[in-house]
Amino acid sequence: MVLRNSIRSVLLVIMATIILSACATKTTKKVGDYKKSKVSQISGDTYVAEETVKFLATGVPDRVFFATNKSILTTASRDTLRKQAAWLRENKNINVTVEGHCDERGTREYNLALGERRANAAKDYLMTYGISGNRISVISY
Repeated sequence: MVLRNSIRSVLLVIMATIILSACATKTTKKVGDYKKSKVSQISGDTYVAEETVKFLATGVPDRVFFATNKSILTTASRDTLRKQAAWLRENKNINVTVEGHCDERGTREYNLALGERRANAAKDYLMTYGISGNRISVISY
């Protein structure tokens, strides 16, 4: 009985440690002047301008969410895309890839098709704000 309580106590401490370590707070850094653009090579032929990273880090989300099995943009998603479109209009040299994702439910074929519909919904919305479709590529995962 004492051994069982000791084991239970040790397991509770281990579980609490794991849970609390997952909740570590993030520190935020003040973003400086992003008008001075530097381009960094990430890997292979992928380049990211520092101003792009800073833009996304300063309050404009880089993700939009959909209801389960839906590809209709929510009000929050449209708001996010409006902010991204405004930035893209100011940075005409930037091309973007819109990625469509789904959770693991459903068949692979269904999820790929749903992801593509979602990505195209976002692309179409960006295009209504004057972003050329030539600047937006779409992929589904």
